[in-house]
Amino acid sequence: MFEQFDLDSELLGGINNAGFKKPTSIQELVIPVAMEGKDVLASAPTGTGKTAAFLLPAAQHLLDYPRTKPGFPRVLILSPTRELALQTHEQAELLTSLTNIKTGVITGGVNYGSHKELLTTNTDMLVATPGRLMEYIESEQFDAREIEILILDEADRMLDMGFSDVINRIIAEARWRKQTLLFSATLEGAGVIRCAKEVLSEPVYLESNPSRKEKAKIHQWIHIADETQHKYKLLENILKQDEVQRAVVFANKRETVQFLSGKLYADELPCVWLEGKMPQDKRNTAVERLRSGKVNILVATDIAARGLDIDDITHVINFDMPRKADIYVHRIGRTGRAGNKGTAISLVEAHDMPVIGKIERYMGDRLQRRVIDELRPKHKEARTTIKKPKVKRTTAQKKAKAKKIAKRNKKK
Repeated sequence: MFEQFDLDSELLGGINNAGFKKPTSIQELVIPVAMEGKDVLASAPTGTGKTAAFLLPAAQHLLDYPRTKPGFPRVLILSPTRELALQTHEQAELLTSLTNIKTGVITGGVNYGSHKELLTTNTDMLVATPGRLMEYIESEQFDAREIEILILDEADRMLDMGFSDVINRIIAEARWRKQTLLFSATLEGAGVIRCAKEVLSEPVYLESNPSRKEKAKIHQWIHIADETQHKYKLLENILKQDEVQRAVVFANKRETVQFLSGKLYADELPCVWLEGKMPQDKRNTAVERLRSGKVNILVATDIAARGLDIDDITHVINFDMPRKADIYVHRIGRTGRAGNKGTAISLVEAHDMPVIGKIERYMGDRLQRRVIDELRPKHKEARTTIKKPKVKRTTAQKKAKAKKIAKRNKKK
């Protein structure tokens, strides 16, 4: 139970209001260590409760050491996307609702004036996307020197999105902090490891192995597609099946998202769509229409692979395969959340087979192949060959080989 963590009664009340019954595995690992003030490097799959794992220790710190003078935020949480930042802020408000802790959120895509109050009045805990926050730092509207706890949420995704330089500048601005927590769904990328070494001081490494209830089984398989038209017919067939109650369809390009959303509407499959340069109000409307059940299909680029917090997504469909195996893991993490079962289906052309091999090696398991009878592929699955790396010989080895060849020729 959450009582084991020595949290204030106000936070325990907030936990109860949030509907949390008992800690998840990542919460049991992180909360005690974070409450001791130690730096943390934590890895946990999406949908396993990591947001509360860093919010609760941060809130307890604010209660243990009350503010003595007006000023800027003392806890800063950096998030890769606007959606995730807004959802983290929403959970922070819920967990701290019975305390005097004031929380705020700053993201891009909204009017600058809407952040004026946050920048001019006391805020204890701030959730922000890196780009917009850096603008306020550069214009001297935000002072990071009062930050005591810095939390990097989904650090791997922030680095993938090209925020490395901005994050490093924000970290430098917050160099008087007392504690840093870095969370990542995977720790495979060299960027995350390098970032951890640079920003963490003697960190405790914590890796969650979620229970079966926390991490429900995601059934995964692939359909071989001959070309784009065949692939679309497979998608249409899958989306019309009764068991597909709410689905996210991933594509790699904005143009593909627009093509798919238009074609699905034409085929009586209403959908909403998300992509990178979409205005915030339209983005919010799309997510709300999906969440409320007005439509049950979302077509998106990878901007939605993180921060889309809807627990009852039954299917993730990769219309385009991602370029990297860890992005595949993030995509399929949109389903099978909060103990629900999920399904991840990939539509694969011949040119996608190398990345399928990478995904299978990354996950340590072969993806099942399936066929829809009326849409059987005309071509067999493309086989990929792994090229052996060329061995570079030293000068001495080259000379030895030349002597060997000369000796052989002499005998002839």
